[in-house]
Amino acid sequence: MTHLVAVLLAPVLGALMYRSLHRRDRAVQLVDGFVYVAVPTLIAVQIIPDVVEDGSAMLLVLVAAGAVVPSLVERASHLLERYTDDVAIVVGLSGLLVHEALEGAAFAPFGSEVEPVFAWAVILHRVPAGLVIWWLVRPRHGIPLATVAVGSLVVATLAGFLIGNELLGPVHGPGVERYQAFVSGTLLHVIFHRGRHDHAHVHDHDPADPEPRVSLRV
Repeated sequence: MTHLVAVLLAPVLGALMYRSLHRRDRAVQLVDGFVYVAVPTLIAVQIIPDVVEDGSAMLLVLVAAGAVVPSLVERASHLLERYTDDVAIVVGLSGLLVHEALEGAAFAPFGSEVEPVFAWAVILHRVPAGLVIWWLVRPRHGIPLATVAVGSLVVATLAGFLIGNELLGPVHGPGVERYQAFVSGTLLHVIFHRGRHDHAHVHDHDPADPEPRVSLRV
């Protein structure tokens, strides 16, 4: 149960770390640089083992497609360009929610006892996940929606724990893995395409407003 509580609180800790560090000018570039490294690392940790197990590069192709499709949509329509990144964030978050639910199911009381090494691996990778979600949503839409986004990770994990492996087991299949690969690519698009623009505005903000909301317009 202690491990489950830590898993539930880990994304919240990540969000709190962002809020604390991002108020210090010297830490801003460190936080942003961490996000640019953490997200590809998290995706690699999640995707690469499945690629090796399946012996196919399809998941890597889907990650690349997820990163490219939003850009193609933006180039095809200036009207849709304003909303593409928000849609990509929602799609990417949906993939994370599935992942969090499956991890929560692994802690279900009627399953096998969770190994401490696995528990700590889950806890440690969920801290940057919460930080990244806050980093993406907070500058665009403010604290309330960022709180909802991070909170949804906690709710999904708790739901997976309550439902358990017996019901979620069939969900964990090739189709879900491919979907998660695609939506991982959409998160990469937002972070490296709009993320630099949005947080460049945050860096230049008035010191009296530590976390201003920025617009998606460019």
